[in-house]
Amino acid sequence: MTAATLLVEIRTEELPPKALARLGQAFAEALRADLARDGLLAESSALAWFATPRRLAAQLTQVSEAAQDRKIEVQGPSIKAGLDAQGAATPALQGFARKNNVSIEALEQADTPKGRVFIYRGTARGVALADVLAGKVAAALKALPIPKVMRWGSGEAEFVRPAHGLVMLHGTRVIPGTVLGLQSGNTTLGHRFLSTGPIAIAAADDYEQVMRDQGRVVVSFAARRASIAQALGKASGEAAFEKDDALLDEVTALTEAPVVYEGRYSADFLEVPPECLVLSMKQHQKYFPLVDRASGKLLPRFLVVSNLETADPANIVHGNERVLRARLADARFFYDQDRKTRLDERVPQLANVVYHNRLGSQLQRVERITALASKYAKALGAEAPPVERAARLAKADLSTGMVGEFPELQGIMGRYYALHDGEPPIVADAVRSHYRPRYSGDAIPESVVGAVVALADKLEMLAGLFGIGQVPTGDKDPYGLRRQAIGVVRILAESRLPLDLDRLADDAFGVFDVAFKLKPAQPELMAFFFERMRGYFAEAGYSGSEIDAVLSLSPTRVDLIQRKLEAVKIFNTLSEAPSLAAANKRIGNILKKSSAAAAGFDAALLVEEAEKRLFGTFSSIRTAADAQFDAQDYAGNLTALAALKEPVDAFFEGVMVMAEDTRLRDNRVALLAELQQTMNRVADISKLAT
Repeated sequence: MTAATLLVEIRTEELPPKALARLGQAFAEALRADLARDGLLAESSALAWFATPRRLAAQLTQVSEAAQDRKIEVQGPSIKAGLDAQGAATPALQGFARKNNVSIEALEQADTPKGRVFIYRGTARGVALADVLAGKVAAALKALPIPKVMRWGSGEAEFVRPAHGLVMLHGTRVIPGTVLGLQSGNTTLGHRFLSTGPIAIAAADDYEQVMRDQGRVVVSFAARRASIAQALGKASGEAAFEKDDALLDEVTALTEAPVVYEGRYSADFLEVPPECLVLSMKQHQKYFPLVDRASGKLLPRFLVVSNLETADPANIVHGNERVLRARLADARFFYDQDRKTRLDERVPQLANVVYHNRLGSQLQRVERITALASKYAKALGAEAPPVERAARLAKADLSTGMVGEFPELQGIMGRYYALHDGEPPIVADAVRSHYRPRYSGDAIPESVVGAVVALADKLEMLAGLFGIGQVPTGDKDPYGLRRQAIGVVRILAESRLPLDLDRLADDAFGVFDVAFKLKPAQPELMAFFFERMRGYFAEAGYSGSEIDAVLSLSPTRVDLIQRKLEAVKIFNTLSEAPSLAAANKRIGNILKKSSAAAAGFDAALLVEEAEKRLFGTFSSIRTAADAQFDAQDYAGNLTALAALKEPVDAFFEGVMVMAEDTRLRDNRVALLAELQQTMNRVADISKLAT
């Protein structure tokens, strides 16, 4: 069968930029998988995907014009299910024969692990590429992750954007077919302004080069992205551009022939907080701000990625400068106006801002956060006044013009306005940092004041929403509660705050007035926290069994969990660990079946040498092990258990725990109960048993 490179291109109106790369890659991979299923691809076939604002394309090498015939074997019903008592074919067997277009006599029988069955052996004719390609392209487009589709013209075709051209080229031959109401061909269009007229693709292998030379389009998303990054670096000169992968992806998706120009704005705008200026440039205009390499301070310059290369870019640069000037003037206006009203004067205005229709206003929320932060500060022995002040002001910037325009600046602007009002820096910093961590990898609050307010903020939200049944389900988490819970875990663990999570959650539920009618959801919330901990500590490098061993005891001092995990990791390296873990598991099984442990242990009832020896060794390490646990020397506590290996092994080999004498049986069970209690104070080491 003749093999050649296959090219498929769908030309459209401007595609959604933030989804472009995902759409391009998904289309190409779906097409490749479908072709491979029908045997039209060689094993060494290579895939290239292309995506520009006005096209999605896939190029696959070594695609056959027809697949080879192949032997098939289809398993049918069992002999018992296929034949009745008289040996006649049952409806099940008749249906199986019809499905495979053969007579019952043509079916064979074969032995399988499940018994003797009917099978059909035959030859499947290989499909021709020309017969199936259009259907496969349509199926790949239909399977794209597109939330909404649209129709255009008078046809019935649906896609994310109106489609205007279709190329299906195998080698140099056009594969005829219709997709989205479009007849296939070998012509396309290039850059909207830099290219004129249709462009003929003579051969599928020439696509990328022809589009670059004749169409003035860089069709490869990856190549375009790399060229933009290189151009940004070159254009920034002695300065540095603000690196932003998401913005780089977006400008790549907005251009077909990118070129970078530099613009400038008045240095007077630098009086506005840099976060405001950067957000105006990036979010509204898709510009890259420039900063001083040495100081990191913002410069009154920016880089714009244009889709139009010209010998004299003055008009393009001046146009972008004019638009940005208006944006920055708006930011400066908001900043000047906001500072005319103190933050503490804005707090009462939060009564007019709804937090949640079942949980009251933002002012009510602030009052709960303040009360909660005060309790947490007291538990830590921290100074209450700065904590309470920071909590009181934490949400005040929600009523400012700047945060109304840029919600992403909440907390950030609060800090600037707090400092302007003369608030202590520790309070202002806490206003900003109480939202942290905002995302994976974000920093946690640096000060105790910030950490306490952050905990209060996150736990108040978790308690309130769990209390009214707004719990994340599946992949739906509209309030970001998983992120909030991870934030609580991170703050407690990484700041090593000696606070009990269960008590923190109890206090959080307690700050809600009974009028809100919260249901008792604390057990549900704690289970939610433990699920987040499993993921958090797994990312930190601990194994599933190590995490299970520690978390199965439901520890609520998160600051101590990592130390316990380290201790378990060390214990697991001991040669005695497997034996002790297995013995611990055996002890647990014995205790589940007996209530004798409640009777108490009496050393005078020990009669066997092995149980006396076990008790002696246990007694010799118990006091030290308990002291090590109390001193939070968890590694030392678990390592001390190694001395129990031999006497425990000897005990199970030489002593009948379930003796006929009930006094001996109950006493041995009680000894094992005390042994297990000491062994499992740091972690349930039976979870380490394989």
